[in-house]
Amino acid sequence: MHNTLCIFKRELGSYFATPVAYVFIVIFLILAGVLTFYLGGLYENEQASLQGFFGWHPWLYLFLIPAITMRLWADERRQGTVELLMTLPVTAGQAVFGKFLAAWAFTGIALALTFPFWITINYLGNPDNGVIAASYLGSFLMAGGYLALGCALSAVTKSTVIAFVLGLVTCLAFLLIGLPPVRAVLTDTLPLAVADTISSFSFLTHWEAITRGVIDLRDFLFFASLVAVGMFANAVILESKKAD
Repeated sequence: MHNTLCIFKRELGSYFATPVAYVFIVIFLILAGVLTFYLGGLYENEQASLQGFFGWHPWLYLFLIPAITMRLWADERRQGTVELLMTLPVTAGQAVFGKFLAAWAFTGIALALTFPFWITINYLGNPDNGVIAASYLGSFLMAGGYLALGCALSAVTKSTVIAFVLGLVTCLAFLLIGLPPVRAVLTDTLPLAVADTISSFSFLTHWEAITRGVIDLRDFLFFASLVAVGMFANAVILESKKAD
């Protein structure tokens, strides 16, 4: 655990060692604000709800999370420092977990800075704060799912650009299989049980239930399981690339 914490502290500190972290957070907050208060029609709906705000999160994460993860392992492999890291008394699992936790914590900081949105909606009306709290937790877990996929794919290549594209395309696939038109195509071309199984792996399938206030443990378990599988795949890929 000590090794994991050391890597976590080093990685989290490296985010704020350059202006990139601050630029990322500012862009995230601006986009979240624009999508919520303008495109989301918060005032026009005349409803004290952050459903519009949370409804955009899967699409925000689609572009911003791969931007965070693309350098995690691709840069290490390109610079040859991953071999040095592996010669230290650190297991692949500890290295993966430490880097992942740092990226997740950084994303959590960006998400926490949207707290004024919650204050604003309470000033404007009487929202269901229980649903909002569950949505924040769900959003944090969903971000973990995106990050786990992005981290694993970053270990596949030495190119940050390719890592970004792989992360974006893979996360997009996890989104699209939950869209109604795609579900309809799957239902028409595949047996219903198979189509439902494929759709159940979509971020949207589980995320939309959370934002509607339907608190189902299975939705949270889906994102937690995705995090675990992604980190396991990351460690396996890293071990297999040691000789490259």
